[in-house]
Amino acid sequence: MKSANLIGIVLGCLISTTGFCYGGGGTGKQACKKPQFSQFIPGDNAEVAPGSDFSFVVSLARPDSVQVTVKKQPVAVAITPKNQSLQITGKLPENLKDTYARIAVTAQGPNRCQGAAGWLIKITP
Repeated sequence: MKSANLIGIVLGCLISTTGFCYGGGGTGKQACKKPQFSQFIPGDNAEVAPGSDFSFVVSLARPDSVQVTVKKQPVAVAITPKNQSLQITGKLPENLKDTYARIAVTAQGPNRCQGAAGWLIKITP
């Protein structure tokens, strides 16, 4: 009787472990791939004039999801495909003068994972 119970326990462990080996324990969801941001121009803490151009590159992002704000003001941007990435360009608002401003960017990856980045600049008078 004891050996029958022991055999049942061992078989149960083997069956459950084998099931996990073949993906039986997974959730079936894809891993989250967040967008990657790089090549920020002008650089962090740079001094620029009002209305200056800025740009950056984002990879692993859906073009329709890219949003840019400067000091919490929405900014229109141009999006140009560049290899496997997107080149984003825009202009700083003319009304921002003699202040520090954060250029904040967000985008969604191919499976809707949200990514964000940003950098600080000084806008001269």
